[in-house]
Amino acid sequence: MRKILTLLTVALTLSIVSLAQLKNGRIAGKVIDGNTKTIESATITLIKAKDSSVAKISVANKEGNFVFENVAEGSYMVSITAVGHAKGFSEKFEINSANSSVTLKTIELIPVSKELSGVSVAAKKPLIEQKIDRTIVNVEASASNVGTSALEVLEKSPGISVDKDGNISLKGKQGVQVYIDGRPSYLSGTDLANYLRSIGSNQLDQIEIMTNPPAKYDAAGNSGIINIKTKKTKQLGYSGSFSSTWSQGRYPKVNESFMFNYRKNKVNLFTNLGYTNRKNFQDLDIQRKFIDASTDEVRSLFEQESRIKEHSQSLNTKLGMDYFVNKKTTLGVVLTGFYNPGTFSNNSDVLIYDANKVLQSQTLASTSNDKKWKNFSGNFNFRHVFDSTGKELTADLDYINYKSENAQYLINAYYDTHGDPIAKADTLLGSLPQNINILTAKMDYLHPMKKGAKFEAGVKTSFVKTDNNAIYDSLNYGIKVPDIGRSNHFIYEENVNAAYVNFSKPLSKKLTGQFGLRLENTIAKGNLITTGEKFNRNYTQLFPTAYFQYVVNKNNNLGLNYGRRINRPNYQDLNPFIMFLDKYTFEQGNPNLQPQFSHNVELSHTYKSFLTTTLNYTRTTDIINEVLEQNTDENETFIKKANIAKQRQYGIAVSANGQVTKWWSGNLYVNVFNNKFEGIVNGDSVEIGATTAMANINNQFKFSKTWGGELSGFFRTPGVDGVFKIQSMGMLNVGVTKQIIKGKGTLRLVVRDVLYSQKAKGTIKYSNIDASFQQKRDSRQVALGFTYRFSKGKVGGAKRRTSGASDEQNRVKVGGE
Repeated sequence: MRKILTLLTVALTLSIVSLAQLKNGRIAGKVIDGNTKTIESATITLIKAKDSSVAKISVANKEGNFVFENVAEGSYMVSITAVGHAKGFSEKFEINSANSSVTLKTIELIPVSKELSGVSVAAKKPLIEQKIDRTIVNVEASASNVGTSALEVLEKSPGISVDKDGNISLKGKQGVQVYIDGRPSYLSGTDLANYLRSIGSNQLDQIEIMTNPPAKYDAAGNSGIINIKTKKTKQLGYSGSFSSTWSQGRYPKVNESFMFNYRKNKVNLFTNLGYTNRKNFQDLDIQRKFIDASTDEVRSLFEQESRIKEHSQSLNTKLGMDYFVNKKTTLGVVLTGFYNPGTFSNNSDVLIYDANKVLQSQTLASTSNDKKWKNFSGNFNFRHVFDSTGKELTADLDYINYKSENAQYLINAYYDTHGDPIAKADTLLGSLPQNINILTAKMDYLHPMKKGAKFEAGVKTSFVKTDNNAIYDSLNYGIKVPDIGRSNHFIYEENVNAAYVNFSKPLSKKLTGQFGLRLENTIAKGNLITTGEKFNRNYTQLFPTAYFQYVVNKNNNLGLNYGRRINRPNYQDLNPFIMFLDKYTFEQGNPNLQPQFSHNVELSHTYKSFLTTTLNYTRTTDIINEVLEQNTDENETFIKKANIAKQRQYGIAVSANGQVTKWWSGNLYVNVFNNKFEGIVNGDSVEIGATTAMANINNQFKFSKTWGGELSGFFRTPGVDGVFKIQSMGMLNVGVTKQIIKGKGTLRLVVRDVLYSQKAKGTIKYSNIDASFQQKRDSRQVALGFTYRFSKGKVGGAKRRTSGASDEQNRVKVGGE
């Protein structure tokens, strides 16, 4: 661990020093087309006049304006490219001490239809882009992402952490909502992690990280929203790509994907196909002390060694069509689905000692699961632009269905201290089908106003029904006997209705404000058919948001934002029945769970578009957290969710990115935060707090025109996650890339977790609970990947289409783990 901390510290220091030595020249300009209309999102390239090498790359804003900061002295030109236009150039100009700020003449681009026959265009994007309301990670910009899953890409993204069970946190806060192409994943916890592991990184385009989303987005998500965008081309004619990656850790892994887009006249067709085949292992060791609650004396010691193996496959697809009825109206449909079969096995050795560490008994437990997940999702979307001012109406209708099958086989064999059987082995068979149906509809209206003001409004409704039927049987001398005590059937239904308004306006020449208000009404009911237990919920809440941006001068910008958010319980966590995990561990839902609420405030400062510093404060009430209860006499542990506490967090995050030298660019992210957790757990007062630091670093090197490299990693100091104290952890990655086949192909070779330091360790101590764990998995891998791109047609533009489904999908638990 010291090695990785030292290496990351050295790289971090070198990068900061190098970035700080950049010069202070500034270049500003504007681009329009031949009809004097502004061009949005044109690519602006600053070129050194002496050798035509690229100094910087930027993107024009909605008004066609662009700016370059931190430009060194020298002679330059600007080149501009935009979809559907011929390339344009500025005149040659100088940056020096006497002329450090240059404003270029307006540059006009001529509209053209340029044929692309077999030419592959692969523009280099920066790894990290910092926007006013979000951070964007361009997945392909990092060589070490080759052969990874979507979950592994998230794990190394700025501010994101993933715990041993696959739960995702953002800036040290749980409750993040994960979207796929603007649509909710509708999964949570371990099942969300399994789904993200089934998506290969070669299918991903961008990761959007929003810590305080505006009122247009669902209010769900205590710590914000992560939107995973998959690839979609924007070209007339046809284009596509194929990727294949082989990774080798202890076990092999394969990721393959195919993307194709065809656009002609009024029709745009697109598809994504993906296949993964992954074998993994996990070693999990757990130690527990069973303490007498009345005397505080240790009654027994529990040690468990679990050796887990998983083999998962995934076939996922997306098919879509956009139909351009006319210049103002577009209709679209998107169909997605996946089929994920897999197997899971766990062999555990449980040793039970007395208080003096004298062995009392041994249990050998074996668990196997055969799992199948199936999903179908359909989206119909509509967009109409009323006039040239930008008035726009959009609508989305979504239907999502999940079906899962999980066949479990559990056996526990009991032995004395000499290894002789002391009781008949327990054998339990489980069939755990689940069916989830989700229907959502939403409509949004955008109305630009005079003097740069903008008004937005929208409505949304969603209906969710989950049906979980756990059927258990015991084997009694080879005869299957229904186990009524462990079987249960739970149905949950929920309807969320929402409406929002949002207004933004320049308040002065330097100050811009945006204000939003969202109303959400939740109606829910649960029915445990097995016992006849029922519950009902009906509550309405308001969620205000506010954003301010102040331009101090050409080098400094300030931002301030506030938002209130909600995190509703996961559907399965409301199921009051006791779920059997193994002989000594049980999981129980809680129908009395209430939603948790948070208030988030952020103050940010941006210096010369390369250094951003953010201060944040969050206060969460009625926090939903996992707690443990123990039966000391039977050495049993119950795991459940409860509204047990409140949490306060304050922190500071610093991100920097820029071109260090002609051949070296760097991205740095450091987040330091303090979490304080206090509440009543199992009747006892608990107060836990800690300061944690997280650092992500990515260095990109360009050795020649076709060769490149990467050195990246992350490190996290010890911290707290609810009532758990987690030890430090990190990762170091090294990669190299090679462009081949005249730029149409790319080879990537990468070694991940070089020092094998991505290992989780933690402890939990409160009341009569005293436990610890250690976990390691197949994180050190060597991967070789190949990507081939092809295209033929005309340059054009097709808007990425996302649906209106919101936070419901994040709260589903599919499968039987």
